[in-house]
Amino acid sequence: MAETGASPLPPTPPARSPLARAEHFVWLTARVLEQRLFAYHFLNASADPVETALDAYRNADGGYGHGLEPDLRGPVSQPLHTGHALRVLDSVGRCGGQRVERVCRYLTSVTTPEGALPAIHPSQRGYPAAPFIPIPDDPPGELLATGPVVGLLHRNEVWHAWLFRATDFCWQAVESMQRSHPYEIQAAVIFLDSVPDRPRAEVAADRLGRLVRENRLVALDPDRLDASPVAPGYAPGEHHFPHDYAKTPTSLARAWFTDHEMARSLDFLAGEQQEDGGWPIRWRQWAPGTALEARPAVTIEALRTLRAYGRPVG
Repeated sequence: MAETGASPLPPTPPARSPLARAEHFVWLTARVLEQRLFAYHFLNASADPVETALDAYRNADGGYGHGLEPDLRGPVSQPLHTGHALRVLDSVGRCGGQRVERVCRYLTSVTTPEGALPAIHPSQRGYPAAPFIPIPDDPPGELLATGPVVGLLHRNEVWHAWLFRATDFCWQAVESMQRSHPYEIQAAVIFLDSVPDRPRAEVAADRLGRLVRENRLVALDPDRLDASPVAPGYAPGEHHFPHDYAKTPTSLARAWFTDHEMARSLDFLAGEQQEDGGWPIRWRQWAPGTALEARPAVTIEALRTLRAYGRPVG
């Protein structure tokens, strides 16, 4: 029997949904841009504040810099920053108009002789960058940087002279690919999901899916990750799962996996939410600030993927 006057036990806190826990994490840790993105995607907020926040990263040359992609620091415009900006604009339905015209002028200015984008422009030299990102003097065009940009511009029916050679470059890179790594495959998927020639894209995607499975570029059994290799140069534990390739059910990459494989992948994704409400990053962490900036974006992406597949988040 409790003693008279003893303090009662505190009430059991109510269970909080994944979305509520993630919202707390975002307000606690995120940059203004990710706060605005979260509000747009999950709190019915306007896209206008997202555009305003994104403008802070835009440079006079039409490109984006200032650490928009957290692993590249400094003010200079870079193709990877600019691709990140286009993903943001696409996600809020604002990937068009004069803003994108300026982006295409920037893309033209950094295009390689192949008609493609380098992953890193030499202007990055002298500013902090992740040690796993090389900064060559004369960088080649890469599908990693070019594929997502071309795909997003096609998805939004943007027509610009820059797109013609860049699209040809992506087709050649995808259709001749013999070996690859997960991030390049993801870039190829974004291209194939939106390029106008749908029959050609379907054939290329089918071939790419077989390459992914044959080369074990996907972890199909989340319970046995120790038996799944990671790509050379990747961090320990930097696995990629079916949901990393097929972020929505309408992606061509969805056909690469059985319903059971995708369900296990989504179960794993849902279970990755951490005690603080955010999702972890799996790539190599090299500075505390960059990891902190990346996690809210990863968290928003995880929630959007789960919601796209009809998984309850709120």
